[in-house]
Amino acid sequence: MTGSSAQAVLRLEGVGRVHGRGEAEVHALHPIDLEVRAGEFLAVMGPSGSGKSTLLALAGGLDRPSVGRVLVEGAPLEGLSRARLADVRRRSVGYVFQSYNLIPSLTAAENIALPRELDGVPARKARAEALVALEEMGIAHLADRFPEDMSGGQQQRVAIGRALAGERRLVLADEPTGALDSATGEAVLQVLRARCDAGAAAMMVTHDATHAAWADRVVFLRDGRIVREAAQRTGAGR
Repeated sequence: MTGSSAQAVLRLEGVGRVHGRGEAEVHALHPIDLEVRAGEFLAVMGPSGSGKSTLLALAGGLDRPSVGRVLVEGAPLEGLSRARLADVRRRSVGYVFQSYNLIPSLTAAENIALPRELDGVPARKARAEALVALEEMGIAHLADRFPEDMSGGQQQRVAIGRALAGERRLVLADEPTGALDSATGEAVLQVLRARCDAGAAAMMVTHDATHAAWADRVVFLRDGRIVREAAQRTGAGR
């Protein structure tokens, strides 16, 4: 599904990010062009400070580019208010952070269901979607447990379930398996791969070449620039 006929779910056109001014100016990301199409799983690799997390933040509308524009499902993010950006992120983008960002006072199921309810999904349906996501993550038994009663790996799986709940077309993941053991990490990557095979698009930052092998394509960053790109056999990690 990654051929030229597939729709670009995410498109970056000349997108760059500069912090500071004058002598203090730092190019976190030099202007790049990048697409992630429906059905495609893209991995982003590179050393620390290469611009990987900056790229992910710009792609998800968590930061605004200094130059260029970002389009999600053909709609530009530029000029949108914070409230409208938040709407787009909830409805179209599932974001997996390095920090789990779970709400301590909500159970696992409630943490996953809340963004769906904010989008107007009825509470009963939102909880049903949350339970499906927890089942996919292999932690259905944690549905009514609070974050403080979970391990770091369990919290990470809840966070990933939250990103995948519903019908989000774009999943952005920043080291999603960092807190997981190897077997659980492979299971999570299998879920991400399956979502892409079903028509979603995913972009994952990773340091692990084994995990990157699950992707259709790998982009390598260095000093804020794309220095190499490699296509892979679809689902090579399976």
